[in-house]
Amino acid sequence: MPVYTRDGREWQPQYLISINPELCIGCGRCYKVCGHNVLGLYGVDEDGQLIDPEEDDDGDIIKTVMTVQDEGACIGCSACARVCPTKSQIHAAA
Repeated sequence: MPVYTRDGREWQPQYLISINPELCIGCGRCYKVCGHNVLGLYGVDEDGQLIDPEEDDDGDIIKTVMTVQDEGACIGCSACARVCPTKSQIHAAA
């Protein structure tokens, strides 16, 4: 089913599918522009495992990255992709 802009132009939403933790620098720009709570900030340990920063009692986090926290809440606006300095996000049509 096609989607249209206010003035009637056809538009194809591009939904956030994943974020590449190898490229993400955890800057939070995407988090700030998303008004739908799609994203979450997590830490990464030496083994590449994701850790909730609030649960890191041992100081194992070596860097932080954004993750897709609620994929179903994404409306496909791609605002997050436009502000990402490392182009670490993967988007796709429904």
